[in-house]
Amino acid sequence: MQHPAVPDLSHTHTRPIHWVATATAVAGVVALSSVLQPDAATAAQSADKAAAPGPRSAPAHIAPPDPATVAFPLECGPVKALVHKKASGDLDGDGRPETVAAVHCDAPMGTPPDGVYVITRSTDGAKPRVVATLVDPKDRRTATELSVRDGAVHATLLGYSTADVPSCCPDVTDDVKWQWKNGAFVSDTPAQARTV
Repeated sequence: MQHPAVPDLSHTHTRPIHWVATATAVAGVVALSSVLQPDAATAAQSADKAAAPGPRSAPAHIAPPDPATVAFPLECGPVKALVHKKASGDLDGDGRPETVAAVHCDAPMGTPPDGVYVITRSTDGAKPRVVATLVDPKDRRTATELSVRDGAVHATLLGYSTADVPSCCPDVTDDVKWQWKNGAFVSDTPAQARTV
């Protein structure tokens, strides 16, 4: 009996299912490679959009000013000024973020009033500084919410209807919004707008 030089390998005979499996695998590899490669056309469009005029968003590498490094215009006596709320975003459209901070004296008792301040950093990267006072602590207001959305500062402020209302129990709630217009922060209640 003669033995063939190559053994009979029945599993090496191609059948239609083998071709279907091979075609499916090749199609999967081609599809996956097209997803994983960068799209040059999209990258060019992004560069064109960056040069377009209009509102700019802050580059990712520019950090907002840190309120912990700022001296606030508060008279706190022997206690420290405490930043209890903060929010950041580009408020004046220059591409650099500002920080808004609600700050009060860290008093051991009572409800100390907040000051709400806008902090910025100059283009040379100098130390952050307060450029506007949105709420003066003398107004006896407390910020319970603070955010920056769509280039505006939004706050929920608690206050008092009269000077006779005890500090423990604010009886007025206002939702206020400030926007940068014509070189100043203007609120939706213009009498409350203050700049430094």
